[in-house]
Amino acid sequence: MENVTAREGRTIATIAYLTFIGTIIAFLMNREKRNSFALFHIRQMFGLIILLFISNTIYSFNQWLGEALWVISFAFWAIGLYGAITMKELKVPFLGGKFQEWFRFID
Repeated sequence: MENVTAREGRTIATIAYLTFIGTIIAFLMNREKRNSFALFHIRQMFGLIILLFISNTIYSFNQWLGEALWVISFAFWAIGLYGAITMKELKVPFLGGKFQEWFRFID
């Protein structure tokens, strides 16, 4: 049997992974319903946006390292999007738990 909370938050969670603007839209959409599944994915994507910002900053100093971090960020994004679509709370490797902890203020 599929989780009702995940089914109801699936659309918002998926929207969160559609660029920075998608994350903002998902956050605003979730303010009304307060779906925990959607919130999980909004926090994951917020962390990924920060990771991408860091990779772009590093790129200006070291192109190889910046590109490597960008590829890792892309892989993490794909994992998160897959989790949102399949209605699973898949944390991105290494940082997913920290994203949930650090971004508790997002609710």
